[in-house]
Amino acid sequence: MPPRRSYDQYCSAARALDLVGDRWTLLIVRELLAGPRRYTDLHADLPGVSTDVLASRLKDMERDGLATRRRLPPPGAATVYELTPRGAALLPVLQAFGAWGEAELGERRPTDAVRAHWFALPLLRALAGLGVRGLVEVRLEEGDFHVRAGGEPPAAAPADSAPADSAPADSAPADAAPVYAAPVYGDGPAPTPVDARLTLPTPVSEAVARGTLPLLEALRAGQITVEGEGPVAKALREG
Repeated sequence: MPPRRSYDQYCSAARALDLVGDRWTLLIVRELLAGPRRYTDLHADLPGVSTDVLASRLKDMERDGLATRRRLPPPGAATVYELTPRGAALLPVLQAFGAWGEAELGERRPTDAVRAHWFALPLLRALAGLGVRGLVEVRLEEGDFHVRAGGEPPAAAPADSAPADSAPADSAPADAAPVYAAPVYGDGPAPTPVDARLTLPTPVSEAVARGTLPLLEALRAGQITVEGEGPVAKALREG
């Protein structure tokens, strides 16, 4: 693999951009925050990326210790990519970047691709503002996803830890401790009982993502349907 290009500047921002400044890298991080993903799934949910570029970015992320890959046991028997703790520590970076970019979102353009789970990070920001903690399932016209609201951001792995490709993932002992981070959201319905279930019409979900409609305001106006009997659902209904 060719050496990584560098700005060659003694500045932490420049060093960080050496790792994640290439096009598509942070969007790959966004996808992997949902947990293990197969290459084909990543390609399907990153419309516009070529297969060569995606493969190159994933190799770079493995080399730099941001992602790792492993073979799932049968019956899955597929190779998946997932974030290391250091890669998952980019969550607050993506959240700050997303909040900064809300002003650029505007109305959806006819050429814009969309996936339901792309609304997960904006919704996590909104739920954090309400102090919500728990597993929340979200139903949109585009599909379902679930978020783990109020969790602590993943801790970063030491900067001098061994890169993910220093030993093949398949060679690790079966009982070895995992070196990847727990997902903060997931595509599709939640795998376990939820603390609350939200249903948002498309105009409402888009306005929340743009930052033009506060989640609390939408809840109080009855624009979001809240299901569930637990304290999280009750808190959301009461605003």
